[in-house]
Amino acid sequence: MFWKIATGTISFIFIIFMVGGIFVYFLPFETTYFVPQSFGSKNYNFSVDGNEGMQFYENLRYRDKRISYRIENVCNLNRKTDMEGAFQILEDETVLDFYPVETDEEIFVTCEDKIKVEERFFVAGEGGPTNITKTDRFNVILHGGILLLKNNDCERPNVATHELLHALGFDHSANRNNIMNNISKCGQTLGEDIPNAINNLYSVESFADLSFENVSASMDGKYLNLNISVRNHGLGDAGESNLVVYADGKEIKNSEISPIKIGHGWTITIGNLFVSQIKVEELKVEIVSNFGELDKENNNATLQVKGKS
Repeated sequence: MFWKIATGTISFIFIIFMVGGIFVYFLPFETTYFVPQSFGSKNYNFSVDGNEGMQFYENLRYRDKRISYRIENVCNLNRKTDMEGAFQILEDETVLDFYPVETDEEIFVTCEDKIKVEERFFVAGEGGPTNITKTDRFNVILHGGILLLKNNDCERPNVATHELLHALGFDHSANRNNIMNNISKCGQTLGEDIPNAINNLYSVESFADLSFENVSASMDGKYLNLNISVRNHGLGDAGESNLVVYADGKEIKNSEISPIKIGHGWTITIGNLFVSQIKVEELKVEIVSNFGELDKENNNATLQVKGKS
């Protein structure tokens, strides 16, 4: 009888111990905070030597070296021919390729018979970027516009070329012999500096570039809370990708990231994610994509324990 009571008591204590252990295992007990140690190595950098002051903003370009355009029907044959000639000149001198479209053009060309005077000079046309998205490395032109106000009196389409270069992001030149001087003359030429700058700018592939803007994490007992910001700093829209979370090298979460346009981003919140490890010292988050990126080295971030409370 004694042994039965003793055995029953031991079994009861064992059950209480096991239940209590399981209870403690799953119940949040204390809060652990993590701080970022690295956001990936940003090996990719870009700048155009000698480009200072040539453009409205640094590293200003369209997404791709193939750029669409549309010339509005109000343009007479003279201005339409000049505009097409300007496109051809830059195609011959640079890596750019211009092609006409009916809708959703990147460069819109229109014409107007209007006399406009600035500083006692007649204005022959106007041009420039009309929609720019800023990223870490580039100012990306999404749309540009050109307005031709008068017919060209020169043998070459200098006015149209001048305004096209404005639409490509180039500012005026102090060189009176350069086609980008603010006072137009028939003898002005394109020179080599602008074509060289264009070729350098568009030597970079039109890829996306996903990277972490911010990562913060904490654990309440064995439950992980993550706040993550991902942004596309590239030259192309990013397709679907995946966010993978690791705790001390073990994968604990794999979720989908929706497509991200240039310059846009997502904030991702993961709450109460159960982690089976008894103690976690390091977290890692990684963006996994199957499309080309300017730099995939910045697709990961590491966080380590800061302290407990």
